[in-house]
Amino acid sequence: MIGWLSGRLRAKHPPLLLLEVHGVGYEVEAPMTTFYDLPGIGEAVTLFTHQVVREDAQQLYGFAGETERNLFRQLIRVSGVGPKLALAILSGMDAEQFGRCVFDGDSTSLVRLPGVGKKTAERLLIEMRDRVEKPGQAAPIATGSVMAGFAPTGDPQSEAASALVALGYKPAEAVQRIRAVARDGMICEELIRSALQSLGK
Repeated sequence: MIGWLSGRLRAKHPPLLLLEVHGVGYEVEAPMTTFYDLPGIGEAVTLFTHQVVREDAQQLYGFAGETERNLFRQLIRVSGVGPKLALAILSGMDAEQFGRCVFDGDSTSLVRLPGVGKKTAERLLIEMRDRVEKPGQAAPIATGSVMAGFAPTGDPQSEAASALVALGYKPAEAVQRIRAVARDGMICEELIRSALQSLGK
């Protein structure tokens, strides 16, 4: 099991990033809460990782902190929640926000996330209650401090819409949400963050 990786960030196309470690490039999928905290391309980064080995693939999931990774691991233990849905949940809210939803019994906020229906939300509230930290005890995931270091390689709106689709949103809804929040000069990660915040309202 690969527990963490430390190297140079070579590419980031949410939710996928490429991390070079001693000449080897690792493709890692990460939630948007981690993407918000990534440095610029070419800079050093360390990620806590979770490896999933299947018959047809080996996948790595990366996280900015252990709190985020631990929550991911708890989420995929819930019946009906796989890695893709867990990433979507962690892209829509950080660990502290998720804990608040669980302890408040707030299924409405969970249902707004892609792939989370009413039954899944209720299952999350029941099964995760004993697995998450009470609000205020978990360290919040740092966000936004290094977003300016990102240099997009294509059209930011297209990249942001593609990221939302990869997280489980329908293409038409993804494009509509990105266009609704787009402002001149916004980079990909800013567009995604604004779109996810609008979806949560």
